[in-house]
Amino acid sequence: SSARPIEQCQSIIAKLAVIWVGSMTLSVPEILLWQLAQDTSPVSGTVTEYCIMKPSSNLPESIYSLVLTYQNARMWWYFGCYFCLPILFTVTCQLVTRRISGTEKKPESRGTKQSQAESHLNCTIIGLSIIYGLCTTPENVCNIVVAYMSPEMSKQTLDLLHLINQFFLFFKCSVTPVLLLCLCRPLGQAFMDCCCC
Repeated sequence: SSARPIEQCQSIIAKLAVIWVGSMTLSVPEILLWQLAQDTSPVSGTVTEYCIMKPSSNLPESIYSLVLTYQNARMWWYFGCYFCLPILFTVTCQLVTRRISGTEKKPESRGTKQSQAESHLNCTIIGLSIIYGLCTTPENVCNIVVAYMSPEMSKQTLDLLHLINQFFLFFKCSVTPVLLLCLCRPLGQAFMDCCCC
């Protein structure tokens, strides 16, 4: 019956800025770790460029030592920042949202469109979280296996693990928009309206 207060634009921009700046800060070590290298291909004999995981020797000494430390702890950084942190944040937000909506719900407003939309949105977020968790778990397992067992593994096995990582990354990126379009009816309907015009 009472309209909810609309969040101000400055508040939304501030939240987005915190998320984006925080994400970029967490990914800075990864940028410093990789560099472009050139080598002659044994098959074609042409010079090709490829990425290698090796910090540049041109970095200042203090940053270079930090990047080397990051390289040694990279798999745990990945596991903590790119798996545990998003899952923990999503679960915490879901629990807080349920608690708040549970205290605000009145018996007569349980069947309203707004509560149905919120419920549908929660299902969408949970679905995206499950897809994210399922797709990043193999990557984290592969990273841990490679970090601890790479000297004992053949190059073909390591290449296969990297290929599996790339497959799950592709799968996560391709399934996410499809899941959003299927679970979020207004977005899916708008998409279909655009495609079928």
